[in-house]
Amino acid sequence: MANQWMKRCSNGVLLLVSLTVVINTTGTSAIPPRILKSRVLDVPLSEQEHNADDKHNLDFDHEAFLGRDEAKAFADLTPDESKDRLKIIYAKIDRDHNNQLTEEELSDWVQYVQTRYIRLDTDRQWVNYAGSNNATTLTWDFYKDRTYGGIPPEDGELDDGESPGYDFKKMVKRDRQRWSKADRDGDGTLTKDEFKDFIHPEESENLKDIVIDETLEDIDKDKDGYISLEEYMKDMWPGEGVEKEEPDWVKTEREQFAESRDRNKDGRMDRDEVKNWIMPDDYDHSKAEARHLIYMADTDKDGVLSMDEVVEKYDVFVGSQATDFGEALRKHDEF
Repeated sequence: MANQWMKRCSNGVLLLVSLTVVINTTGTSAIPPRILKSRVLDVPLSEQEHNADDKHNLDFDHEAFLGRDEAKAFADLTPDESKDRLKIIYAKIDRDHNNQLTEEELSDWVQYVQTRYIRLDTDRQWVNYAGSNNATTLTWDFYKDRTYGGIPPEDGELDDGESPGYDFKKMVKRDRQRWSKADRDGDGTLTKDEFKDFIHPEESENLKDIVIDETLEDIDKDKDGYISLEEYMKDMWPGEGVEKEEPDWVKTEREQFAESRDRNKDGRMDRDEVKNWIMPDDYDHSKAEARHLIYMADTDKDGVLSMDEVVEKYDVFVGSQATDFGEALRKHDEF
């Protein structure tokens, strides 16, 4: 099963994290060791926090610029190898070949990398379910049995010490609702394209309401259709088994709730305010990352990046060691 969840960043930006039940080679299911408490949102630029513990985390930029798999592989390269391969990437991003990377070119590249992640993630999960049979569609019963076969939902709840009382009946019900919404032609099965919407609902106009419904279901404990400040903060920071004193970022979130989340100032978030929180129309993660990369590497402050500037600040883009781009460059040829 693939549930889309939101991971909170210390700078207030929310990042999508894909939580997937691992399917083993025998065809049975394995429930993940932890079920992360998080919120749904936009295409994931990275699973890393951009400003962890109030310190800039370059790993976030590496994953946003390269993609997750490539960023991990880059760690095996020497600095010289990283710089050489970064020059190849630079040439691909610089589509007008004027030795200047603009914000638009960088934004398009970051967006391309994230779109490719969703495509590859869909390919991987589709193979897990349908690959051996070369199936063109998946039935709900096959997906449910393959995902939950190891631990029947009727067996009740999971207590892993961190997520007490997580109800697998609720998980099945939620998956079933999402499945029905993703099934555009209503034939009871999902094509690969419909399956992509099922596992990445934040990217489907047809399923964005489901994302809001699931967020409300998780946080709105008194089921009054709203998210109160208390419910919002409890979801953000349970305050148990961590710092005794409330961290600064938690205090910031309290202020964020009052100043920007609760737009009509009635002390709670309604459905429209929840939508604006988890899927803001006025925030483009790709453009924000492009501006950030230019800010970090633009030494002459002319608003664009030359190849020399990018290579000089290579650790911002690809790490101090950085990506096996044999496979990655083949994929980038389509860009």
